[in-house]
Amino acid sequence: MNEIKPKLELQPLPDQLRNEKDLVIISGPCSAETEEQVLQTARELKQVSEVTVFRAGVWKPRTRPNNFEGIGVEGLKWLQRVKKETGLATAIEVANAGHVYEALKFGVDVLWVGARTTANPFSVQEIADALKGADVPVFVKNPVNPDVELWIGALERLNNAGITKLGAILRGFTSQQKNGYRNAPKWPIAFELKRLVPEIPLICDPSHIAGKTKYLGQLSQKALDLNMEGLMIETHPDPTSALSDAKQQIKPAQLAELFANLKPRNIKGIPVTPEDPLQQLRNENNAVDYEILEALSRRMEIIEQIGEYKKSKNLTIFQPNRWRHVVEDRVEKGESLGLEDDFVKDIYQIIHNYSVKKQTEIISEDS
Repeated sequence: MNEIKPKLELQPLPDQLRNEKDLVIISGPCSAETEEQVLQTARELKQVSEVTVFRAGVWKPRTRPNNFEGIGVEGLKWLQRVKKETGLATAIEVANAGHVYEALKFGVDVLWVGARTTANPFSVQEIADALKGADVPVFVKNPVNPDVELWIGALERLNNAGITKLGAILRGFTSQQKNGYRNAPKWPIAFELKRLVPEIPLICDPSHIAGKTKYLGQLSQKALDLNMEGLMIETHPDPTSALSDAKQQIKPAQLAELFANLKPRNIKGIPVTPEDPLQQLRNENNAVDYEILEALSRRMEIIEQIGEYKKSKNLTIFQPNRWRHVVEDRVEKGESLGLEDDFVKDIYQIIHNYSVKKQTEIISEDS
């Protein structure tokens, strides 16, 4: 099946959103709680030279009612004061047309679409319709479920409405696996987004991936190592008293310390000549990839023969004992070659899924 790549008409993000290291750094409280809390946070963040955009949630999509759901429009007045007093650009999350109208009316500089909203095309379309004619940068967080098509679809809807200053935010995905994080980062999905839409600025929200402050440093560094163009990190003058997401917010002074320990990478890359060691390694890598693809092609030919045999003998496609043996054997072989168990298991799960699909097609023919 031919892949349909999205065609987005994009313009660069405004220079004011980037710092001297060409990174977009967005920070501020999860929720705007009081005017003093907002202004105190902004004043302290103004002293953190890396920060270019002040964020605060004024409408909070809570899982259950009767929790703090945001201060509403009143908070937008506080953001106006932040911009006037500190010069920082301001950003909020919008989840419906009403939010968009109010945000634009109060001159908010940057909007973002949250993960739950991204997952709902109807809501994204409502936001896109409300933004027609506006010239404002909009970031789109990944949907809560790991679906790159939904993510791209949200960007396309906004672009179709005339929004050309777009960005994407990786904030992690809901997962049942316990890995210590609040949300699974699933970095490969971000890579896939960049493959399909290479011109889209992609930043990371380590606060929502981590869910705990102790992971913020390592996640932020990994995001920069993976060539992401910025970070969104939640800060609060007194995180222990925060009305939402207290465990993942840090003080502005701690944010400054976090940046002091980060090692920014060269996000623009360097020219690579044919004689460069990096290019030689890439050539070697390409050759290995071709060997892998040729081996996979041979394997699928064998799978077709297995499918034909099972069909002739009226055998079931999936045989649990055989599959268990394959996994155990390949994991053991992988260990002897220095490969991690999970890496081998993931690869063979993908291969097995396509093998079952191919055998199902064969057995279903003329039946």
